[in-house]
Amino acid sequence: MATTNYTHSFTVAATPEAVYEAITRVTDWWTIHTDGRTEAQGDEFVVQFGDVHRTRQRITEAQRGKRMAWHVTESYLPWLKDREEWKGTDILFDIVSTGNGTRLTVTHVGLTPNVECYTQCEKGWDFFIGHSLFKLVTEGAGVPDTTERTHMDEIGHVRPTNA
Repeated sequence: MATTNYTHSFTVAATPEAVYEAITRVTDWWTIHTDGRTEAQGDEFVVQFGDVHRTRQRITEAQRGKRMAWHVTESYLPWLKDREEWKGTDILFDIVSTGNGTRLTVTHVGLTPNVECYTQCEKGWDFFIGHSLFKLVTEGAGVPDTTERTHMDEIGHVRPTNA
């Protein structure tokens, strides 16, 4: 089975700094349900999609206009056999200035075709990177997830947000 990591790229007529700044605005392109800081090395944040996805990322590299790297430190994906499938993976945002604009390449290291969530996660990343983040950079507004939020604690127990 192939072991190629998930990758998605696009080129935009924007500066590398503008692309980098858009990446840091996670609530504007991935999900409005983001808690924590998403800008500098050492920042940690949690993203949640309803009751089907909760992950904690730590920014391990932040080079303005060049690269951002997130390390997934916690993962709760209850629809998978391995609910911690993303734990220990890395999400890399590489930014390069080209003759045609700025090229962003996103690689999710560890998200390969041989893991259970690959097909669904590939579709999700294609939308959030290829459509939502692209729109944020090119039009000023992304299309983040706004699914009604429940609260998942650190071990994945779900309860309504008002509980």
